[in-house]
Amino acid sequence: MEKLTLVSPSMDWEKEILAYKEAFGEEHLHGGNRLQETDDLSDWLQHLERAGSASSCEEGRSPSSTFLCIRERDQAMVGICNIRHDLNQDYLLTIAGHIGYSIHPAERRKGYATEQLRLALLEAKKLGIDRVLVTAADWNIGSQKTILANGGILENSYYDKVDDDLMLHYWIKND
Repeated sequence: MEKLTLVSPSMDWEKEILAYKEAFGEEHLHGGNRLQETDDLSDWLQHLERAGSASSCEEGRSPSSTFLCIRERDQAMVGICNIRHDLNQDYLLTIAGHIGYSIHPAERRKGYATEQLRLALLEAKKLGIDRVLVTAADWNIGSQKTILANGGILENSYYDKVDDDLMLHYWIKND
């Protein structure tokens, strides 16, 4: 397995971030904390800064931390993940969970998602999150395997009317 590391997004990673975003095209970019919806990278970085604290994030939203997943060998961005600091929104409790993530379409099926989630769990632990909710659509076998490989225990499911998906709820004891 290649060595991966999580880094905070910054303009130093502009080329990699923009290429990652472009690689998704019309496919939803999970874990990007609105990257796909933002045209200006500096606006997105400001959004992430505001989102990182309960005192500055949008009203009614949970604070979150976003990380780029970098392959150390060549400094390539292979993934992105977003850790929500709490589940104080219905959407997070029923659909999204504590951690959202994606892997670059050209880098899938290489074990990167499993390692990225493991690293994200370490970051969640630093935030004091001892029991982590991670969700996956019932059709997304790859995400289910990633969650299970990190100790996920299936608890229940919730039907997402918006996306017409059955979301499987896995809890990971993070100690």
